[in-house]
Amino acid sequence: MSYLSSARYGKDKIRLFRVVRTPTEHQVVEYTVRLLVEGQIETSYTKADNSVVVATDSMKNITYALAKTSPHILIPERFALHLGSHVLAKYDHLSSAHIDIQQLKWTRLTGPGGQHSFVRDGDEKRTVHLDLVKRPNELEATMSSGLKDLLVLKSSGSAFEKFVRDEYTTLVEVSDRIFSTAVEMDYTYPVFTIPIVSLADDYFPASTNSDAAPATMWDVRIPQIAKSTTLAVFAEDESASVQATLYIMAQKILEQCPPLKSISYALPNKHYVPVDMDYLGLENKKPANAEVFMPLDAPSGLITATVSRK
Repeated sequence: MSYLSSARYGKDKIRLFRVVRTPTEHQVVEYTVRLLVEGQIETSYTKADNSVVVATDSMKNITYALAKTSPHILIPERFALHLGSHVLAKYDHLSSAHIDIQQLKWTRLTGPGGQHSFVRDGDEKRTVHLDLVKRPNELEATMSSGLKDLLVLKSSGSAFEKFVRDEYTTLVEVSDRIFSTAVEMDYTYPVFTIPIVSLADDYFPASTNSDAAPATMWDVRIPQIAKSTTLAVFAEDESASVQATLYIMAQKILEQCPPLKSISYALPNKHYVPVDMDYLGLENKKPANAEVFMPLDAPSGLITATVSRK
């Protein structure tokens, strides 16, 4: 005997680019969106009943329609809330929406023409994850934001010593080494609710209309604070290990951003191994003399942790 214990479906990899035009300049955003839903959809699986299915193509079209009309399009957290609340308001039989957004990096050029010219100056992506669930008379939102693929490197100021040594250890202790990683960071907000209004309307918390909303979860400075703090600690910390540097990064972000509940990092090691040039009579292995390195993709260390507010 079997039964359908869970079901979720939707549209993935919805790519959109939006130009917001003002008399003085253009603003642009490029998103990749995933929109998944749950609800009273079990018969589409168990009875081949498509009458409960909102086509995934329709979900794509809803996303594009809101990309055109939403006043929140430039801020991915707010756009995710607008998209999810719209879908749950429109379709009574859907009980939750789950949205992921990745924002690609476009930076405005300076100088003549900069008002409408941009450059992709890095692979980093801003990320948003939203779980939006219908409750009696309200929506319950669980949201996290962050970034990924932020590649950083420093050629000094990092050591790795006094780790466990036993019969399996071949790694040499170093007092100075290259430290490089592709930062993946997520910060979470406390669970919050949005009152449900008429299903004919889109609902959205009025507090998000503030351009700054300092010291609240709607503070638009939080992404930049999180990124700049991560980079500052990375550059300045005399790192005893990736773990120790990670912890300092997270602590400082929580200190500066009271609305945040926790910070998670995943920091994969990007290894740069000194090339052995002894056969040429050239010293290149000791930290003080190492100048030529071989980048290695795999295997690599992966350091993860979550730091939470008490």
